[in-house]
Amino acid sequence: MQKTINIITLGCSKNLVDSERLARQLAALNYRVVFDSNRFTPIVIINTCGFIHDAKEESVQTILNAIQAKEQGKIKQVFVIGCLSERYANELRSEIPEVDAYFGARNFADVLQALQSEQADGLLQERILSTPKHISYLKLAEGCNRKCAFCAIPAIRGAHVSTPIKTLVQEAQFLAKHGVKELSLISQDLSYYGVDLYKKNALAELLPQLEAIDGLEWIRLHYLYPNNFPVEILPLMQQSQKICHYIDIPFQHSSSVVLNAMRRGSSEEETWKLIETMRTAVPDIAIRTSLIVGYPSETEQEFEKLLQFVRHAQFDRVGVFTYSHEEGTYAAEQYKDAIPQHEKEARRDAVMTLQNEISLQKNKQHIGKIMKVLVDRKEGNSYVGRTQYDAYEVDNEVIINSAKRLFVGKFYSVRIDNADAYELIGEI
Repeated sequence: MQKTINIITLGCSKNLVDSERLARQLAALNYRVVFDSNRFTPIVIINTCGFIHDAKEESVQTILNAIQAKEQGKIKQVFVIGCLSERYANELRSEIPEVDAYFGARNFADVLQALQSEQADGLLQERILSTPKHISYLKLAEGCNRKCAFCAIPAIRGAHVSTPIKTLVQEAQFLAKHGVKELSLISQDLSYYGVDLYKKNALAELLPQLEAIDGLEWIRLHYLYPNNFPVEILPLMQQSQKICHYIDIPFQHSSSVVLNAMRRGSSEEETWKLIETMRTAVPDIAIRTSLIVGYPSETEQEFEKLLQFVRHAQFDRVGVFTYSHEEGTYAAEQYKDAIPQHEKEARRDAVMTLQNEISLQKNKQHIGKIMKVLVDRKEGNSYVGRTQYDAYEVDNEVIINSAKRLFVGKFYSVRIDNADAYELIGEI
């Protein structure tokens, strides 16, 4: 009789891929796997995030909720894996001993052993998707070699280790065979992909091989570090029918003073030059970036520079984080976190208010156009999808009004009739 295991995944899409790989191993061992944060099953595995304060709090609360359910007899075993467990294993064992076992972010074979099973190495490139079946992620590497002052990822995940091109192509072929239409390439730093294996960035070698896979229609690039950005991928993007005209590139700030304090290895001048290079090579490119406000060296003058940067750069998508000290990072050891939280939040809100205005104006420019849209779901009497300029779950959506039935995972031509700051509205 099959036992049911619920895998609850917190944090980033890289964690999601780990959970999906673990799910495939468990399914091969005759476990029934579900991905449902609100469901109680005999065995629950919580894949935690330990990146920033809010993520850590969410992870701890999820563990406590599971323990409460265990005490009520709704769950028999609780296992905790992932970044929080990697970073704070001893503290967690001491504070929440009711968890049956804690494991790190990379030793899933030990999880299987705890379930009295062994890892099937022949299934390492296979996964059970927790996303809609037409969407998936391809993780190109583990870890990170950058030395950003605010980031704990290298301490948690270790040094950058690229997955060979051949292995990635095999995994992508498996995903396409199972219905994936959109493949998002992820790692902590795509700009470093392949340097450890091939002595240079190898994205330009990987992308054509992914393009050649039947069934894949969109290939999206996430998390490209600005420093040593592989400009050779831009002509490929412009010429390709499959590579989305979309770049996710976390600039974090514009001020050279703040960037230097962050140990980002770039300057304001270099940032502007890279933006110009991308837009010259791919004129319709959508640029998503993330920014940090309230960093210790961010004076009011430096923050004003950041606002001007956002105003003039006219990014398509922006995410903003308020700075928090993270244990073991250079910034936590060297700087005082002196900016009050309410001021950080006010700065975040100011950036997002400005970006809302920019996003609204950009979206209005699409009114009257016919755009290719991938349908993600049905919602009420409408369908919800995205253009190539928007990533799943983090960017804008297209609301499609259609009298006829549409199919999730299919592409349609949609005429855009209206727009607001984060949505386009149209008809087939």
